[in-house]
Amino acid sequence: MSSTLLVINLAISIILIIGLILIPKLSPVVSLIIASAYMGISCGLGIAPTLSTIASGFGSMMTSIGLPIALGVILGQLMSDTGMAQKIATTLVHAVPPKYVTWALAGAGFLLAIPVFFDITFIILVPIGIAVAKEINKPMAYVSTALIIGDVIAQTYIPPTPNPLAAPDILGYNLGTQLVVGIVLGVIVLIPAMLITSKALKAGLFNDAKDINHEADPLHDLANHEANSASLPKPPFALSMLPLMLPVVLILIGSLLQATGAAAEDSTIVLLLSDKIFTLTIAVLVAYLISWKYIGLKKAESSANTALNAAGVALAITGAGGSFGSVISSTNIGDALISALNINTGSVIGVLLFAYFISFIFRVAQGSGTVAGITSMTIMATIAPSVPVHPVWIAMACLAGGISIGHVNDSGFWVCTNLSGFTVTGGLKTYTWPIFVVSALTLVATLIGASLFPMA
Repeated sequence: MSSTLLVINLAISIILIIGLILIPKLSPVVSLIIASAYMGISCGLGIAPTLSTIASGFGSMMTSIGLPIALGVILGQLMSDTGMAQKIATTLVHAVPPKYVTWALAGAGFLLAIPVFFDITFIILVPIGIAVAKEINKPMAYVSTALIIGDVIAQTYIPPTPNPLAAPDILGYNLGTQLVVGIVLGVIVLIPAMLITSKALKAGLFNDAKDINHEADPLHDLANHEANSASLPKPPFALSMLPLMLPVVLILIGSLLQATGAAAEDSTIVLLLSDKIFTLTIAVLVAYLISWKYIGLKKAESSANTALNAAGVALAITGAGGSFGSVISSTNIGDALISALNINTGSVIGVLLFAYFISFIFRVAQGSGTVAGITSMTIMATIAPSVPVHPVWIAMACLAGGISIGHVNDSGFWVCTNLSGFTVTGGLKTYTWPIFVVSALTLVATLIGASLFPMA
C-alpha cells in the first residue's frame, strides 16, 4: 500500500475516534477499538490478524503497566481516605506566610497528584483552599488556579499516573528517566506558570460579576466537610509523606546506581529499584500499615476496593491505546508519515512540534488527556527510532499537547468549575487558561531540553 493511502487511513482512524466519542457518545475504549479495526483492515492486515493484533496490543500494554496503574490508584485512595493527603496539604499551606499560600497550594497539588488522579486531588484540596481563601481574604480564582496548575503538572508528567507511566513502554526508555525529566521540567514549568496566571488575574482577567455562579454555593458544603473532618485523627506529616515519596526515591536510587556505575545495569538491586511494580507494591504496603492504624482493617479494605473500581476506566483506555498502537506499528506507518508529510526526522524541533500538534488536536477535539497522550505517543513511536533525540523528549511533547486546551468536553473542567463555584466563563479563565499556559511552557522547556541534552 502506498504511503499516501496509509496516511489517509490513519487520518480516517483519528476522525473515527474523535467522531465516535463526540457524536454517538461512545466510550473512548470502544472508539479506539473500532478505529484500530478500521486501521488494520483498511491497511491490508486482514480481519483475523487485525483482531489478533488488537488483542495482543491490549494484553501487552496491560502486562507492562496494568498492575502499576492499579497499585498507583490504590495508593492514592488509601492516602485520601486515611487523611494523609489532607495532612500533607494543610501542613504545606500553614508552613508559609499568607502571601505565599497560593504557591503552597500549588505545591500541595503537585505532590498529591503524583499518586492521586486529577479530579480526586482537586476534590481533596479545594475545601482546604476555600478555608485558606477566607482566612487570608484571597479571591477563589487564585486558589483554584494554583491547585489546577500543581495538579495537572504532576498528573501529566510524573508516574505512576497512566500517561507518564505508559510513555516509557510505548517509546522505549527507562521509567527513571521519565521520573527525573517529569519532576525537573514540572518544577521548572510550575514557577513561570504561577507567575503568568497570577499576573493575568491581577490585571483583571477574572470578573466576579460574570465569572462567579451567584445562584449556587457548592463551596458551603465543602467547607463544612473540611471543618467536620478536621477533628478526625490523621497521620503525622512525615508518616503521610512516606508512601508518597517511597516509589520516587527508590526509582531514583536505582537510576543513580546505574548511572554512576556503582551497580551493574542487570544487578538484582538495580532491577528491583527500577521496577515499577516492586516500588509501588512497597509503597502500597506501607500505606496499608498506616491505614490499618488510623482507619482500621475493614475501612482500608473498602478503600482499596473503591480504588480498583475507579481504576477500571483508566486501565481500559490505556489498554485500548495499546491496541491502537500495536495496529499502527504493524502497518509501518512511521515511514509513511515521513514520506507523505515530508517530515525531516533529522529536525528534532520539527518532530517535537509535530508530536505536540497531533496530541493538541486530539485534546481539543475529544477532551480526554489520556486518549490524546496515549494515541499521539503510539503514532510517534513509529517515528521515534529514526529521530536523533532521546524519546523522553518526544513523550514530553505528546504529554504537553495532551493537556493543551481543556474545555467543556473535558470532565475535569466541570469538576473544577462547579466545585469552585464559577460559571463557564470562570472555568475557562481558571481551568482552560492555566492549563494551556502549562502546556505551552512545557513545550518550550521540552524544545530547550532536547537541544541542550538530546540524548539525556
